[in-house]
Amino acid sequence: MGKVISVSNQKGGVGKTTTSLSLAASLGVLEKKVLLIDADPQGNATSGIGINSDDFNKSSYDVLLNQCEINDSIIKTKSPNLDIIPANIDLVAVEIELVDTNKREHMLTKMIDKIKKDYDFIIIDCPPSLGLITMNALTASNSVIIPIQCEYYALEGLGKLLNTIKGIQKVHNDNLEIEGILLTMFDSRLRLSNQVKDDVKKHFGDMVFSTIIPRNVSLGEAPSHGESIIVYNSTSKGSKSYIKFAQEVINLN
Repeated sequence: MGKVISVSNQKGGVGKTTTSLSLAASLGVLEKKVLLIDADPQGNATSGIGINSDDFNKSSYDVLLNQCEINDSIIKTKSPNLDIIPANIDLVAVEIELVDTNKREHMLTKMIDKIKKDYDFIIIDCPPSLGLITMNALTASNSVIIPIQCEYYALEGLGKLLNTIKGIQKVHNDNLEIEGILLTMFDSRLRLSNQVKDDVKKHFGDMVFSTIIPRNVSLGEAPSHGESIIVYNSTSKGSKSYIKFAQEVINLN
């Protein structure tokens, strides 16, 4: 039975999509069967793995509204052992279209339950908000990974996210756990990066993953080539870091 992990932080620019895509691709390279669900209307995980809007007619929008069988929305990627449910701008409308739906926070759970057995890991790339799509993702998940960038205001808004997680645990999904906090965009030369790293570790202790993702040019370039970091530049620091991180996630499970 596959483990469902959301990657969430309502703050933009923290490496959320990069982490979702790179973790999913790395788990695939480590011979795990992986499904990546793009639940962000920006669709960056979809384009980042080389899939254009012309390549699909069913997306996470159709899945959340129960307008298709979930298997009909799954696309194989060129990255080993990695499938994806793509997203596009249609997803923006979900919040409005589900507003009167009974158990609207459980729409994704019902669909994922049908295919859990087919995968070792299901990774959900959440949008940078705490709205209904993120609530659906967290309700459907076993755990959540929170990426935090090693920059100024790193901890801003984290309290809100933790409160949302507590609310989901209390009302919708008492099995939801925090898989861990991942430090991203780390530059060892900068005093600020080191200070943020120390602060986060002091506040959250064992909740912080031992792997730290560095600032890396290849990580920024890979999506524009429609490739995961593992395919684009397997020898880069970014690629090696995400492989190490994927191994850490496997060991925790």
